[in-house]
Amino acid sequence: METSSLPTLTASDRCDICGAQAFIRVKLENGELMFCGHHGNANKEKLQPIMIDWHDQTSAINRTVIE
Repeated sequence: METSSLPTLTASDRCDICGAQAFIRVKLENGELMFCGHHGNANKEKLQPIMIDWHDQTSAINRTVIE
C-alpha cells in the first residue's frame, strides 16, 4: 500500500532507527513511524500486515532544494 495522503516529510523529520533524514512515514493504528530509505525498505515487509498507510518520498533523496 503506497499512498500520498500523508503530509510531506521535511528535513527535520528523522529516522526512528538511526536519526538520518526520514523519507518514509508509516501510519499505524496507534501512531506512526518514520524511516530513512534504507531502514524503511528493510522493514517494509514486516510492517505490511499492521500498517494503514505508507508514504514513500525516497524519490526526493538526491533532489537539490533551493530555498
